[in-house]
Amino acid sequence: MISGQISEENYFDANRKSWDARTAIHEKSKFYDLEGFLGGKNLLNSIKLEALGDVQGKSLLHLQCHFGLDSLCWSRLGAKVTGVDFSEKAITIARDVNVRASLDARFICANIYDLRDHLSETFDIVFTSYGVIGWLPDLDRWASIVSRYLKPGGTFYMAEFHQVVWMFDDEFTRIDYSYFNKDVITTEQNGTYTDRDAVISSTEYGWNHSIAEVFGSLHSHGLEILAIEEFDYSPYNCFLNMVSDGKSGYYIKGFEGKLPMVYSVKAVKGEG
Repeated sequence: MISGQISEENYFDANRKSWDARTAIHEKSKFYDLEGFLGGKNLLNSIKLEALGDVQGKSLLHLQCHFGLDSLCWSRLGAKVTGVDFSEKAITIARDVNVRASLDARFICANIYDLRDHLSETFDIVFTSYGVIGWLPDLDRWASIVSRYLKPGGTFYMAEFHQVVWMFDDEFTRIDYSYFNKDVITTEQNGTYTDRDAVISSTEYGWNHSIAEVFGSLHSHGLEILAIEEFDYSPYNCFLNMVSDGKSGYYIKGFEGKLPMVYSVKAVKGEG
């Protein structure tokens, strides 16, 4: 971990360039399975589907949507979807896939901290998932965005990799980082989680956020926590040294059944 003294805007610019480069690799990867999606496959895992249930006819805002495959799966299930991401490359692909799949989702290219400059309506559901909040330095601002775009009585749902996972080094051999949001974490990345040998490299900036910080920020902006779940597996094979359970779950080798890999939060915005 390297303490940086650059501006927040520069952090975001560096991360945006990294995600633009990654997206070109992700679009063609088996991990994201764009071909399967276009063939009719629902890419949403059971954790998300069971939590939100029937979304037919509901408006849904997907924050940090990458190139929109989850957004488009929700659209295919009948939701009226708006996806937001700060990567222009990702949003360009999302819009193209939307047309190719004959869906009616809308995609906005924006840093979610700036979303008020791009979007005015409110939604029945605000959704975000997997590898999202660690790119944001301030969860109070994030929670204010969640609350701003939820209708009174609306549902917020997040599935995210567990904070404990981000404390480890890449090989899961030691604890390198604090559980708490003490400082920016600067890392040099080569390749990407869909292709470790991809010829891309970047400097990235992230932040760890404790469970208390997540829940506290949501509560302070008028959201009531309805459900919290923790899972000892990941639905995705996206970290080093992972092993499969032979079904739909992945574990860090040597930590099977011992390490929290994913957690989820379901909350509702008060009617007041």
